[in-house]
Amino acid sequence: MTTKVIPTAMWREFPNIGSITDARSGASWSADRLAQEIAARQEAFAKAAPHPRPRVVIAHGGTAEFFRDLLAVWALGGTAYCLNTGLTAAEIENIKAFVRPDLILAGTDDILAISGAIAPPPSRGEDDPALVLFTSGTTGEPKGVVHSYRSLQARVALNLTYIPSASLRRSLCVLPTHFGHGLIGNCLSPLLGGHDLYLACGLGPMELKGFSAMIDAHKISFMSSVPSFWKLALRMSTPPSGGTLSRIHIGSAPLAAKLWRKVMAWSGTNDVVNTFGITETANWVGGASAKDFTPEDGLIGMPWGGDMAVLNDTGEIMTTGEGELLVRTPSLMSGYDQRPDLTEAAFLNDWFRTGDVGRIDASGCARLTGRIKHEINRAGMKIHPEDLDLLFETHPDVMEACAFGVPDEIAGEIVGIALVLKPGTEGTPTLLRKWCAERVRREAVPEKWFFLDELPKNERGKLDRMKVQHSCLAGS
Repeated sequence: MTTKVIPTAMWREFPNIGSITDARSGASWSADRLAQEIAARQEAFAKAAPHPRPRVVIAHGGTAEFFRDLLAVWALGGTAYCLNTGLTAAEIENIKAFVRPDLILAGTDDILAISGAIAPPPSRGEDDPALVLFTSGTTGEPKGVVHSYRSLQARVALNLTYIPSASLRRSLCVLPTHFGHGLIGNCLSPLLGGHDLYLACGLGPMELKGFSAMIDAHKISFMSSVPSFWKLALRMSTPPSGGTLSRIHIGSAPLAAKLWRKVMAWSGTNDVVNTFGITETANWVGGASAKDFTPEDGLIGMPWGGDMAVLNDTGEIMTTGEGELLVRTPSLMSGYDQRPDLTEAAFLNDWFRTGDVGRIDASGCARLTGRIKHEINRAGMKIHPEDLDLLFETHPDVMEACAFGVPDEIAGEIVGIALVLKPGTEGTPTLLRKWCAERVRREAVPEKWFFLDELPKNERGKLDRMKVQHSCLAGS
């Protein structure tokens, strides 16, 4: 059942809301209860804040109460700053000093009013800031991605256009809610489309043993996650038996074709989509479903309601060819919060520079081949570490791989690689180097080898290449 949400300009296109259920406990808020909770919280915020359209830091997440608070902030026309719940007290203080919010919601029931907050500028309507998500800098100068009401409305509307309604009917989120992939794509899109949302954010390794049972119990039809989640889930959980999963999205990190096919086999659906999107675009701006494409490394398919182009080596913006991938979409961020320097560097005219290296063919289909900032420069020869990650993860003894540059006096950089081996295997640098040398050019074969129990990930579940590099080199 769906019900009317408190009317705001943002939600003219989304007059209905779905229910929210805790997939672990089964506790559920109906659409009617959610609307009532939003109204009550809206009133409480209005009384506590020193002025209309408050800036509100939300430091909790993954629950029905989180969505109640977020939607209540938006009902007031305010700005929500959604934080990683794993931040330390010092990191939260750093964000607080940077944002100078009106209210801080430290828990599901706490409302802390802050004196000395900055009054917002005169309202600009749908171009007002609605959401800020931090991608880095919680211990330095924060890098907060600002989305307006207009950009969020555009992204949700496009998601509801490109994802079949029947698939979104029962959506499961295992991702954190301070992360655009989880918050906007996996949660707000079905919820504001009038569908039912099930929350199991941050499933631990032991909980994954019951993952398929959870899918069957709640008749889940849609979910999205990152490749590292699926690497573990496929090991820990047997396939679901109910046959309800009709569509799966995978994104936020490179997806190997081998893992793509394994998820298809496990889930029983070929509508498994490798998606492309970043926080700055709200979430997905393109994708390739195995229903329409043969899985291959790097394939991200066609744009969803926007444009893609490449910036080639001569500085030309081209609709085909290879270079830095550029995107243009109505869901693009307004900029980085209080960081005009970063905002200016991120744009080329009205195109956003993704930092990804890609190739677009004559049909408009895009493929990723690497990241500019991670590129290894070995004596003038450029090596994309993502290519090596995907290659080594096809080796039968390797669970995860992370390549990175190692400073070298002669070559400038040589290739290092950190590997997590599968239990019971005994891979050695000699054997792995021989195997690699048969598959890549000489300059791309790693010279420095590191074997780890696990590879560090950031709070979004992405491989933290810089942390892997620093950890390995500090111990060598």
